[in-house]
Amino acid sequence: MYAFTQDLPITAEIWFRLKEGIGPEPIRGLLLHVVTRQRGGLRYIDLWESKEACDRFLDERVHPVLQAAFAGSGGQIPPEPPRDELDVVDVMRP
Repeated sequence: MYAFTQDLPITAEIWFRLKEGIGPEPIRGLLLHVVTRQRGGLRYIDLWESKEACDRFLDERVHPVLQAAFAGSGGQIPPEPPRDELDVVDVMRP
């Protein structure tokens, strides 16, 4: 498993636009995605089957949405904020 937290300087409105751009199709390899509000933006808490599944999703579904959004405003995509990887010991599901 691969898990991390990531803090992003974005609003909930921006997150929901990004989510809409990603589309409703199932995300292969994603086990859990939680978005929390914090000072200065949002925090993602992700749990994936593997780092490769996460990276594939970013390359195939997220980055194209970001590229289109930034190209439309004449800007460049900022570097991705660092991920704080988590050492998963156990996951319980109901």
